[in-house]
Amino acid sequence: MLSMSIEFAGGDEVSERQVYHVTPHEKGWQVKKEGAEKATSIHETKKEAVENAVALAKKADLGQVKIHKRTGEIQEERTYGKDPRRYRG
Repeated sequence: MLSMSIEFAGGDEVSERQVYHVTPHEKGWQVKKEGAEKATSIHETKKEAVENAVALAKKADLGQVKIHKRTGEIQEERTYGKDPRRYRG
């Protein structure tokens, strides 16, 4: 896995992005940290898995959740924490 840090225009450094994937599992839906072999958690519903993944991502300085469809295709991406870009929104 590629490890990197991001630097703000002002020189502040941010830790690497923590990415969590919500994907189908034989017992429902799983939350799996990117690069991990085992699931962080397994849930009966997709809603529960997404809520858990969001909570984990929000704990990180820079977090991201990638929510997949049953087909494996990415349905939605959410980012949390300090945004390294200095653009007007």
